[in-house]
Amino acid sequence: MRRLILLVATALLSTSLWAMHCPADMAKIDERLKTDPPGDATVLAQVKQLRAEGEALHKAGNHSQSVKVLGEALQLLEASE
Repeated sequence: MRRLILLVATALLSTSLWAMHCPADMAKIDERLKTDPPGDATVLAQVKQLRAEGEALHKAGNHSQSVKVLGEALQLLEASE
């Protein structure tokens, strides 16, 4: 019984941590797009599309997938330097 309670508590806490991570990643992407957008229009379009997809996933409650998609957008931004 203790293990079950611990497992449930851990799952609930980890979900809320993912949920807080998404807005931080979206803010990083937004700031980067304002201050130093990629020069390549294709990369810029991909980053914007991934950012929008990440926000939609976040709003739908799929935080782990949102973090993954937003991470891809951040990687594209870093690679375009």
